[in-house]
Amino acid sequence: MATFEFKLPDLGEGVMEGELVKWHVKAGDVVKEDQVLAEVMTDKATVTVPSPKAGRVVSTHGKEGDIAKVHHPLVTLEIDGAAPAQAAGHGAAAPAQAAAAAPAQAQATAPAAGASAQASKVLATPVTRRMAREHGLDLATIPGSGPQGRVTKADVVAALEGGGEQKNVVAAPAQARPAVPAVSSGRADERVPLRGLRKKIAEKMVRSKFTMPHFAFVEEVDATDLVALRTRLNAQLAASGDNTKLNYLPFIIKATIAALKKFPHLNANFDEAAQELVVRGEYNIGMAVATPDGLTVAVVKDADRLTLAEIARETARLGAAAKERKLKLEELTGGTFTITSLGQSGGLFATPIINHPEVGIMGVHKLKKRPAVVKDQIVIRDMMNLSLSCDHRVIDGSVAADFVYEVIKYLEKPDLLFLAMA
Repeated sequence: MATFEFKLPDLGEGVMEGELVKWHVKAGDVVKEDQVLAEVMTDKATVTVPSPKAGRVVSTHGKEGDIAKVHHPLVTLEIDGAAPAQAAGHGAAAPAQAAAAAPAQAQATAPAAGASAQASKVLATPVTRRMAREHGLDLATIPGSGPQGRVTKADVVAALEGGGEQKNVVAAPAQARPAVPAVSSGRADERVPLRGLRKKIAEKMVRSKFTMPHFAFVEEVDATDLVALRTRLNAQLAASGDNTKLNYLPFIIKATIAALKKFPHLNANFDEAAQELVVRGEYNIGMAVATPDGLTVAVVKDADRLTLAEIARETARLGAAAKERKLKLEELTGGTFTITSLGQSGGLFATPIINHPEVGIMGVHKLKKRPAVVKDQIVIRDMMNLSLSCDHRVIDGSVAADFVYEVIKYLEKPDLLFLAMA
């Protein structure tokens, strides 16, 4: 028998580490080739890591919640044959879904690009590295408060607060920063650590709110004609033998795309490093999906090229994949604008947080019958509210308002959508 040291393979371009979310094996287990060893969460997605060989697990490296680094030992296996211990090396095969997603992942900036060798050795997530780089901070000068001295986003934020807006300066020393008070626990309390998707959500929300000055615009929609059109189209689909069910999201996506074409600066990402607005030529619409682990944004690629029925099928597929933790990296990246909806739990209105680096997100709220004034008469109509959050650095309030009214135009007169799709 020989010992085989399996090192964590590449998880996508620019991804150098991930959090060990779940072990699927333990020491002593016998595994088959391609059997899942662990789940690792990067800044983009959770990927499963399969075993490159069959054998018996001698040891696993790291515990759930730890940071696993690419090309560092993950699992030691005992296998048949005389393969040397270093055989795993850097040539271990990447998980299929990670390898397939590499082109999409290429949009992300490689962590610590252009930083000093000393900074590259600092323990920090790719998001933390990029955040420090964008603000001109040297990670090596920031005291880390995380495990093994890991520099967290909170440490970078504290350094920025201590160093003001001055670029390329040494971060304020730890004693100059206000200490974060510890939270005491009672005997009946339970402490739940932030791990996996919930931890990534927390990091991304802090980044978005810290980086972007948000503002919101809210308006109501008379969706009575939309409700009638959806009912007719679903009846026609059923009569033709097509079991596709249209909910309201495909119509909202199409109306949003029509508005984005008129206001292209909302179909954009903001490049923090270059301080440039990147107006996208594609319409990749993110849809927020509630999963048992937290909110995930799946991306409908090239949504402008899809019919209403095709969008309905794609959103249903992505929603199911998200809840089953089967989304691929390319299905989580490349978004240009995001729509979030809680359906009948959507409430009156909310102010959603922008999905960084996008510059706008639209919330769709509960559709229900309400009194409305039509031609000076009080009538019962199907009404709902839209709320748009924007990055005020690049989107003005008047543009946001005009954009929302453009979306409303297509939802209140949905027949216009077919002209927009022509």
